[in-house]
Amino acid sequence: MENIMENIIEVQNLVKFFGNFAAVNDISFTVKKGEIFGFLGPNGAGKSTTIKILCGLLVPSSGRATTGSYDVYKQSERIKENIGYMSQKFSLYPDLTAEENINFYAGIYKVDPKARKTRKEEVLRLIELTERRNTITSFLPVGFKQRLALGCAIIHDPPIIFLDEPTSGVDPLSRRSFWKLIKSLSDKDKTIFVTTHYLDEAEYCNRIALIYSGKLIALDGPHVLKKSFSDKFELKNPTLEDVFIRSIENYRIKYKNL
Repeated sequence: MENIMENIIEVQNLVKFFGNFAAVNDISFTVKKGEIFGFLGPNGAGKSTTIKILCGLLVPSSGRATTGSYDVYKQSERIKENIGYMSQKFSLYPDLTAEENINFYAGIYKVDPKARKTRKEEVLRLIELTERRNTITSFLPVGFKQRLALGCAIIHDPPIIFLDEPTSGVDPLSRRSFWKLIKSLSDKDKTIFVTTHYLDEAEYCNRIALIYSGKLIALDGPHVLKKSFSDKFELKNPTLEDVFIRSIENYRIKYKNL
């Protein structure tokens, strides 16, 4: 993997308030070019708010953040041009065919008309929907809709791909198949930023950040985190669930005593 040490996303002391509620509370981290970066936490932890800020969809209350060297305050439109974003609810048009959805997003992302046909065929092969290209989207199984949504998000071949809980509500077999797709994109030097609350999926990530109540409570590679917690708490073969639960317990104790 080339240029793995190059930071392509940088976040410093990021805060986002909604009224008096701090959805994101002074978090800092970096994402390296070409890595799969997992952003984990329970519902309401601040995952989606963070991802929307990094996609240029929300303006932070304070702090600093850049996505692909573009500033989230001043260059949100440039960010949108250079990323792929797949939201929790697949943004597909149910009355269009799979191919028509891809054609629509190719137009939205202003894919060069001369290269559009070739790129569309590449994406259909990648997401394994070539034979279902003429199927009305509403008739596709959820796992196929999931892959189609990814295809629409990457039709313009962006260097950074944001996936916001992409496997929520998808069966285990489709989840595994989807993660193979993510790995194949990472192998092509794409940077993948994925939020999830499925801890088993974090094993596929190069590094993971655990977020709880808007705070970053742990950050490292999955195996490193498990090893550190094994040494610290004398746990034998700890799982990421053990790491997450202990991190939350430590957070609660810390802020209860303040």
